[in-house]
Amino acid sequence: MPAWLPHIDSSVLLDSLKSLLLLLSVLIARALIVRSIARNQALTMEAKRRWVVSVRNTMVFVFLLGLVVIWAHELQAFAVSLVALAAALVLATKELILCWSGAALRVGGKVYSVGDRIQIAGYRGVVLDHDIFATKLLEIGPGPATHLYTGRVAVFPNSLLFTNALVKENPEQEYGLYTLTIPLKTEDDWEAAERRLLDAAKSECAPFMGEAARHMKMLEQTNLLEAPSPEPRVTLQLSDAGRLNLILRFPAPDRGRSRVEQAILRRFLVASRR
Repeated sequence: MPAWLPHIDSSVLLDSLKSLLLLLSVLIARALIVRSIARNQALTMEAKRRWVVSVRNTMVFVFLLGLVVIWAHELQAFAVSLVALAAALVLATKELILCWSGAALRVGGKVYSVGDRIQIAGYRGVVLDHDIFATKLLEIGPGPATHLYTGRVAVFPNSLLFTNALVKENPEQEYGLYTLTIPLKTEDDWEAAERRLLDAAKSECAPFMGEAARHMKMLEQTNLLEAPSPEPRVTLQLSDAGRLNLILRFPAPDRGRSRVEQAILRRFLVASRR
């Protein structure tokens, strides 16, 4: 090979020569066949055109098939490199792809929207904004039992939708049922505490009890399920040795949950001092 020529792999050069020979062979064969068809007096002009078109398409197919056969080993190496490149690209952009997929899940499943209160992977708050990458929350807390705005903004990637359960605290309803836990010792007068807690809840919930009952009835008819009674109710729970929890379930407006809870707790504590 002359020194002025760039270095070329011998196999690539050989395949190129084979491809050139194949092209010349196909062109010569096509020319000979077309000439034979044109000189055939037994065929009409319409038949000759059909045969010429068929021969042309057949020769193109033969040429392409020949190229595939000739360059098969090179194509195989290229395909392996392409697969390796695609795998590396997927690994490098895995989180980005999961974020996009999470955004598609949120939109397609109508999981949540701006204004909803949600909990996911330790994040809890009101949805302020969301895009194809992340969701922004106005944080509520501290802890899962508090309903005050902390003033902080939390941002989580949409990929968390695939790895964590999401809790929607206000599923598009004006009234909901919420719980309040009062810890006691087993030697305390839990029966008296239960009565005081129930009385406090009934007093604070009385102004909107009728509206809450109507809302629960409407929810029952809309979702074809048996909605629970909105009446305040206390259940007992033995958490640890020597410890007892009074768990109050009470109705409250979706936007006034914290206010009602604090009013019940304050009324209970004042009654407990008497």
